[in-house]
Amino acid sequence: MSRRSGLPLRAIGIALLVLGAGLAFWGFQLSESVGSQVTELVTGSETDRVMMFYLSGAVSFAVGLYLFLKK
Repeated sequence: MSRRSGLPLRAIGIALLVLGAGLAFWGFQLSESVGSQVTELVTGSETDRVMMFYLSGAVSFAVGLYLFLKK
């Protein structure tokens, strides 16, 4: 098998790494909003939307890292 066969997977891995980092950062930005802080003050936990961004960012980053490092 040629060396080029892993190139598309590495490109997808890099894209998922960037996407995961972006989603996690976006979740962090949402957690600093006034509405999210009020909800956290009342309920004691982050909003579902913020948690969705954190989790999807973490999963995207992990899958991207796996694809990027896969030989």
